[in-house]
Amino acid sequence: MTSGSGVPEKVAWILVRDGRVLVTRSHGRDRFYLPGGHREPGESDSETLVREIDEELRAAIHPASMAHFGTFEIGEGHPEHGPFRMICYTADHHGELTPSREIAEKAWFRHADRARVSAVDGLAFDALHEAGWLT
Repeated sequence: MTSGSGVPEKVAWILVRDGRVLVTRSHGRDRFYLPGGHREPGESDSETLVREIDEELRAAIHPASMAHFGTFEIGEGHPEHGPFRMICYTADHHGELTPSREIAEKAWFRHADRARVSAVDGLAFDALHEAGWLT
């Protein structure tokens, strides 16, 4: 889904444990991404995040705990098909983090693993590292 400005957007979940952030890789892809996805028409960010995390990891996000961490964007002409915007939230959850059929694997990455994620995810990794969340 795109924003009002026409820029494609993703709503993403940031879950950090022991200096590492949760990432997932879809089947047929080499790069890892922060879990989340595109809004369905009429969805809010919280509705999108709840639905996407349930679909991808079979876990339930607690919408009331969502906190905006940052919004990251790559521009037009970027080698990874810019423009693209990612709106990131932290949130509590319950349930095991069990990859669904659409997810090939989950992993916990440090800042040193930045080269294995997309460009826009790399911007989030940098912000997490600068905040002292990623080792």
